[in-house]
Amino acid sequence: MRLLRYSLFFLAVLPALIPVTATAGVAGADSAVSFGYPVSGTALASHRGGDLTLTNTTLSGVTAENSASQVVTGTNAIGGGSFANLSGIPVVIQNTGANVLIQNAVTLNLQLK
Repeated sequence: MRLLRYSLFFLAVLPALIPVTATAGVAGADSAVSFGYPVSGTALASHRGGDLTLTNTTLSGVTAENSASQVVTGTNAIGGGSFANLSGIPVVIQNTGANVLIQNAVTLNLQLK
């Protein structure tokens, strides 16, 4: 979870760290936006985090003192077009019974190479 928070924080802060020079609206300039100057591979190498990936997800839900009687459960199915035109990170949670504790975690491993 901590890795996900740091990754999302990095994505949110990254645009603020890149020097931007807007030339739109300046007489004689194109409407392009410059992202500053290129950085050498040697300089970038000292800022890389490496290939080590740590994931620590702790799910600690508890279900207790539940009862179910005369429960009829159905099937759940995901159709062929369920993920058509999908964007983002798909997460599917299915419940097939009564008194089920559903816990979910998503691990996002973001590598910029």
